[in-house]
Amino acid sequence: MGQADIYHEMIGGDPARPLLVFLHEGLGCIAMWGDFPQRLCAATGCEGLVYDRLGYGRSGPLRAARSIHYLHESALVELPSMLAALAPGRQHIVVGHSDGGSIALIYAAGNPPGLRGVVTAAAHVFVEAITLEGIRVALDAHGAGKLRGLSRYHGDRAPQVFSSWADTWLAAPFAHWNIEYLLPAIACPVLALQGDCDQYGSGRQLDAIAKKAPDARQFVIADCGHSPHLEQPGATLDAMAGFINPLAA
Repeated sequence: MGQADIYHEMIGGDPARPLLVFLHEGLGCIAMWGDFPQRLCAATGCEGLVYDRLGYGRSGPLRAARSIHYLHESALVELPSMLAALAPGRQHIVVGHSDGGSIALIYAAGNPPGLRGVVTAAAHVFVEAITLEGIRVALDAHGAGKLRGLSRYHGDRAPQVFSSWADTWLAAPFAHWNIEYLLPAIACPVLALQGDCDQYGSGRQLDAIAKKAPDARQFVIADCGHSPHLEQPGATLDAMAGFINPLAA
């Protein structure tokens, strides 16, 4: 992977404060964050980096079929490459949604230099029945043509983006995917958020992160599904900023 293949945008802020690095969901891209990254950067005074992972949005295409290791590959190859190219030596805080949250936790377990904290929203650390059922519902909706809006964000690659996500999570070997073993190695503070009506995961995900990561706290967002930054942006912004500001000071 070359950094030139990855589309990214920078958000202005105070360069003396940690850089906020945003990691999108499994069907996401920069545009699908809405204005939330800009609002969080404004609330914390931090600069921000948002990018489309390879195969998503405006970034280059995947060069090989997705493997069951795709989250580790994003965390241990793509993310460090982006930081080395765009923010070498910077103190940073990683903010990840769904797949992006899992990537953030895998990345943090290696205790990379400069990492000050991790924020996850609807991250998974193991596969649940509710996760697979939610994906099957999405698969039916996609087959019925109800997810055509993805083409606004991924263009002609939208079917591939969807199928690679759904097929990987529903593959029999992926049922054993689990990153709980990594959580005790995370040395930085962690804030794990999740909506109380998340259709892709239960509170067991939050409990596992809070119990096994040494310096982690959980926060449940009321009346909220899988995308807290879109469904309950005010509560999500307050919780994230309240966690980040002391770390960034």
